[in-house]
Amino acid sequence: MALVEATTERVVAAEPERVYAALADYAGTRGRVLPEQFSEYEVREGGKGAGTLVHWRLQATSKRVRDCLLDVTAPAERQLLESDRNSSMTTAWTVTEAGAGRSKVVATTRWQGAGGIGGFFERTFAPKGLNRIYDEILAKFAAEVETGS
Repeated sequence: MALVEATTERVVAAEPERVYAALADYAGTRGRVLPEQFSEYEVREGGKGAGTLVHWRLQATSKRVRDCLLDVTAPAERQLLESDRNSSMTTAWTVTEAGAGRSKVVATTRWQGAGGIGGFFERTFAPKGLNRIYDEILAKFAAEVETGS
């Protein structure tokens, strides 16, 4: 088994504190910016940053659906870590300054991939597909934060 990783980033025209607050808002902003690949979104505990427990189903391909139950922690300043109770998958969201009134948001997802030929295809194609999904999330997130919704 090998570690599979997908990283997506975007610069957002808003202050880092505002961006992080919206990113940590699982009860509001996060549910609104999820694309069609996500379904059954539900905040089960908390709703704001660390201590949140959130559920969703992620349909990465027509045949690949993950049932995710994620514990949210905040391991560093302006960082959230979502750890899936149902798999080895984690997603780290990090917000840093990117100039006056701008922020960079980086989403890095990692998991232990399969071995053999299936693992080869997973390591080759899964990050590209996941990057497309997370790029859509970050685009919707940026539009929401930049307009002040």
